[in-house]
Amino acid sequence: MKHKRYIFFFSLFIIVLISVTCKKDPQIPTFADFPAGVNEIFSSKCATSGCHNSSSYLGAADLDLSSYASLFRGSNNGSPVIPYRSDFSSLCYFINTYSEFGPSNNPTMPLYANPLSKAEVKTIKDWIDNGAPDINGNVMWSDNPLRKKYYVLNQGCDVVTVFDAETQLPIRYITVGNVPNIAESPHMLKVSPDGQYWYVIFVANNILQKYRTSDDSFVGEVSLGAYQSWNTIVISNDSKKAYCVSWQASSRLAIIDLENMNLLYNVGGGNFTDAHGVALNKTNDTIYITRQTGNYIYKIDTAFNTGFQEISLNGLTPNQTSSLDPHEIIFSPDGTKYFVSCQASNQVRVMSTAGDILLQTINTGQYPLEFAISAAKNKLYVTCEYEPGLNPNSKGCINVIDMTTYQSTKYMVGYEPHGIAIDETNGFVIVASRNTGVTGPVPHHSGVCGRNGFVNYFNINTMQLLSKKTEVASDPYSVTFRP
Repeated sequence: MKHKRYIFFFSLFIIVLISVTCKKDPQIPTFADFPAGVNEIFSSKCATSGCHNSSSYLGAADLDLSSYASLFRGSNNGSPVIPYRSDFSSLCYFINTYSEFGPSNNPTMPLYANPLSKAEVKTIKDWIDNGAPDINGNVMWSDNPLRKKYYVLNQGCDVVTVFDAETQLPIRYITVGNVPNIAESPHMLKVSPDGQYWYVIFVANNILQKYRTSDDSFVGEVSLGAYQSWNTIVISNDSKKAYCVSWQASSRLAIIDLENMNLLYNVGGGNFTDAHGVALNKTNDTIYITRQTGNYIYKIDTAFNTGFQEISLNGLTPNQTSSLDPHEIIFSPDGTKYFVSCQASNQVRVMSTAGDILLQTINTGQYPLEFAISAAKNKLYVTCEYEPGLNPNSKGCINVIDMTTYQSTKYMVGYEPHGIAIDETNGFVIVASRNTGVTGPVPHHSGVCGRNGFVNYFNINTMQLLSKKTEVASDPYSVTFRP
């Protein structure tokens, strides 16, 4: 009897122990419908016959407001609702007729009906600014901290647009900088090689800022010294250091300890001038920096034992004459060669890492700028911002270069393409078009920063340009991918 009682209490102990120590994995939320107040407005005035309901939405900008799930499938211009940011939610622009609530766009919605009341507009704006949750309080895109994303920096608006890589939809807008109501002109952002953080630098500020990729929250910032015009950044393979370059008459190179967000060095001056692009060699013991004017680039070891060396890109004596104007630099995956975009000569120059000798000159479209590499396809992609288009709404191309044969093919895209990134998983080449020229494509809507730019996509396997394009805030300039 005692033996049976012992077995009973022992079994009970094990059951209690398991129930206390074992927890269920967090569940992915099943999104329900809109909260009551929002649902009433949408169902009675928006998701109606002939408008934004499941039967008619294809003729209404592809926007279906009949359910929470259909709203977050987006429209033919991207995401009309951005959680927490009514100021970047285009839906608000078309329902708003009240100046105190921000931009108003035409045509006013509901179409051919009385505008929404001030209370109704405020209900929707407040809902969005609180995360646009469903009726159970779940916020869209908050369920997966490991989500694959890409980031588009909007230089004209001091924000970063966060995209879901699987759907190519904007899911967040993150304000960057630390001086409210003053344009700080963020110029480049990079995701660290370990995928844990993204970093941004500014032309009109002297800081480097750090954000988590899991939830895009701000982590910290560091001063790069008493200088501005910070243009480019490269991060070491171990994600522990950043090398930032300022573009000015007396250029600077700042080295940052990213783990502690401390400035380690700020060097430059003398003949180190007009610096722009920056790259690290494969072993991360040498820094290469382009000079925006002239025919040469700079080279310096990361221990600063050698000083700045001048590397000619055309075999001639390094000089400041505007013949090549090197813009950006990137290394091949094996590190044996590097590529330099030369915006004055409309070329990419291929250099051997051993001896810094010119291997090949490749002609491109007009004004080649930014690079992206597909290691899987052995291809180099370069944006050419000013290549003449076939019509007034087209200007710019990308050149796709085989990194072994150097064969180059041109593909027209967008208007003033600049930033570029590769999504190998989903099979896209992502191109940001600045669209700053007034002769470019008229945006579907104008936001809080004025004229919008947009993002285009190529199928990486066929290089077919997808018909879809996504509008983003003013002057999308730099793109980076979080794998």
